Amino acid sequence: MFLDTLALGNDEIFLRLYRTAKADPQRGYVPAYYFYICKTDDQTEIGCCDLRIGHNENTYYGGNIGYEIYKPYRGHHYAAKACQLLFDLARKHEMGYLIITCSPTNIASRKTCENAGCRLKEVAQLPPHNEMYRAGETEKCIYVIDLD
Repeated sequence: MFLDTLALGNDEIFLRLYRTAKADPQRGYVPAYYFYICKTDDQTEIGCCDLRIGHNENTYYGGNIGYEIYKPYRGHHYAAKACQLLFDLARKHEMGYLIITCSPTNIASRKTCENAGCRLKEVAQLPPHNEMYRAGETEKCIYVIDLD
């Protein structure tokens, strides 16, 4: 199920795999890769990201991709660049599209989605049974990118 990830990089950043997670159908979780985002020149860890393989209700509201750039490294579009690398891995899994979600008030994440080439599909209300709803969130921006 999991593919080789050694080639996920470019002149600026690379993704270093630190774990994978198998699907957990009971909880609606799909298989996932978890990476550190590192600078290519000095291998400094600047953030992390993940790719969730497959589509279901959880990935619709939670997205196929998650990312975080550590505070000292923000403002360089590293998250959008990491998304581009994850798009390549998703294509190898024959995923025709990906969803990335964020809070409507998270302007930086919304810009990341747009910089990565995603389009806003909708601002969706989270269903009450969703884990994020139970944690206090009520809506998500649903961004989509076609990979074909």
